[in-house]
Amino acid sequence: MLLDVRTYTCRPGTIKAHLELYERLGKPPQSKHLGQPLAYLTTETGDPNQYIHIWVYENAGDREAKRSAMQADPDWIAYTQESAKLGALEKQENKLMRPVDFYPAPR
Repeated sequence: MLLDVRTYTCRPGTIKAHLELYERLGKPPQSKHLGQPLAYLTTETGDPNQYIHIWVYENAGDREAKRSAMQADPDWIAYTQESAKLGALEKQENKLMRPVDFYPAPR
């Protein structure tokens, strides 16, 4: 199992508009290709301009195939173009992680 942990930082004052845009245009094609995330989280404490989502894949090949299909989807491309126009995203960090044997990640 491979967990793709993504942390995004938005420009101050733009996270609400960014998440609304994602819910409307990004969520449908992303869910079609990747399924439901393990978690999609906003910050309770810490940087209020950050959010995190975690996607579960069987392995690196599964991740590559699903993400390639999503990135070729015209609806996903339309979302990324609108997101770029909004200009809310300031920074993105990705980590690929594996659960330890004694605490397996839920599926």
